[in-house]
Amino acid sequence: MSEPQKMLNAEEALELLLSHARPLDEVEHIHTTHALGRVLAQSLVSGVTVPPLDNSAMDGYAVACADLNPGGETRLKVAQRIPAGSVGHALERGTAARIFTGAPVPPGADAVVMQEDCTPDGDEVVIRATPKSGANIRRAGEDIIIGQEILRAGVKMRPQEMGLAASIGLADIPVYRRLRVALFFTGDEIVMPGESLQEGEIYNSNRYTLLGLLEGMGCRVADFGIVPDSLDATVEVLDQAWREADLIVTSGGVSVGEEDHVKAAVARTGKLDMWKVAMKPGKPIAYGTVHDTPFIGLPGNPVSAFATFCLFVRPYILRCQGVEKVTPRSYWLPAAFEWHKPGKRREFVRARLEARADGALAVVIYPNQGSGVLTSVAWSEGLAEIREGSTVARGDAIRFTPFSELLG
Repeated sequence: MSEPQKMLNAEEALELLLSHARPLDEVEHIHTTHALGRVLAQSLVSGVTVPPLDNSAMDGYAVACADLNPGGETRLKVAQRIPAGSVGHALERGTAARIFTGAPVPPGADAVVMQEDCTPDGDEVVIRATPKSGANIRRAGEDIIIGQEILRAGVKMRPQEMGLAASIGLADIPVYRRLRVALFFTGDEIVMPGESLQEGEIYNSNRYTLLGLLEGMGCRVADFGIVPDSLDATVEVLDQAWREADLIVTSGGVSVGEEDHVKAAVARTGKLDMWKVAMKPGKPIAYGTVHDTPFIGLPGNPVSAFATFCLFVRPYILRCQGVEKVTPRSYWLPAAFEWHKPGKRREFVRARLEARADGALAVVIYPNQGSGVLTSVAWSEGLAEIREGSTVARGDAIRFTPFSELLG
């Protein structure tokens, strides 16, 4: 195996990962009610017009504007009643139609007067408003016309996309199958919550963090648990994992310590294309293949594992899932902190937004940015980026990426 020597910067690392991501090509049809978080495999084209007819935007009375007295009241006979789900007949001159939200507007009517501007009086109604033609009418096709593409392949389905698909009558939609991810952790010092801690041991928080991140992305996770710190044990689990998964993700064991065996195990069973990234936290992040299965090795420190997953693993997985847009949106906002020491690596600091006295939002950071301080992640709302060799003064514009763009 030829080992990569160059330490990549964050952009180079992401570009390398995305260049190796291979979208799934297996498609399944699922019920639209189960589509949340799934990725659309084919574009959806409407076979209907939405709405199919001009319809009322509210409860009231359908009228012809020409029958109304400009600037005064008008008394009209109520000649028909049109609830939603039924169709009325053509409106006769000098009459009004009692109409309800969503009901088709009858031919001859060109406005709907809201019921608050009307007073019923037996079989008549007194209209106290003078609407313009088209008032309170939703036109046929103002949302969707027949033959229109409403969703493109590669869209990750949210509730609003589910509703849009349903609005054109689709009971099921084509999506890519779920990505299968094998996950395991290394370190003789980690134990599972619920067990008693012995001296020198810590609880395996990364298992819960990474399971949540992967399941939040709709992946099917095969959890291989904690692997003993030995080369043979690591090779054995890798040999099983690559046969069952589309991607292997590990935490720990990719540094240079004598007990860090993941890197050596990958060298025995495959190859590494990337090992180090010039960033903090998370310098030791590895990418390669185990036989034909992609492998991503994350650091063992809790914050490092979280940050590298959000910044690198998430877009890689999205691309494999067939998602078209994988780059998170970031915002340039003023810093409400100072950063005096320029670093040689890109720093992604845990941060959140607070309102200044003038109401504008500014970026504040957690006081302890250690890679083992998991409380900083729970406190924060996103990651603020400090580029290599940079300092930050209060008021400087800084790039902030909210967790809403980095999770799921």
